[in-house]
Amino acid sequence: MNSESSIPSPTRTPETDEFWDAADNSQLLVGHCESCRKPHYYPRRICPFCLSTAVVWRAARGEGRIYSFSVVRRAVVPYVTALVTLPEGVTLMTNIIDADPEGMRIGDRVRAVFVPAEDGQLVPFFTPDP
Repeated sequence: MNSESSIPSPTRTPETDEFWDAADNSQLLVGHCESCRKPHYYPRRICPFCLSTAVVWRAARGEGRIYSFSVVRRAVVPYVTALVTLPEGVTLMTNIIDADPEGMRIGDRVRAVFVPAEDGQLVPFFTPDP
């Protein structure tokens, strides 16, 4: 996938509105549990570790390292799906865009970029960080 591809619009819910509002300002948020003190990623209001509802959003730096990746070649244009580990303590699944799949390596530095979906909502992806 490159940044010119058509990206499906995410489904917004009251639970994820704050996350998507921040994305529209090119800011990546990570959930943090005030009870068990653990960070988590996928936007949700309940901690996946202790089931507390004392979850707050914190801004991530928007940088990370590739933990693992796979090149999907069955698409018309090959694209890269990856697990990216952020210094904030979470690993998230994402796509790496605007990159040469053949030149990618585990451990490569990446940074968040925000690309408009079909409805204009900005969606976080990652790209190589030179």
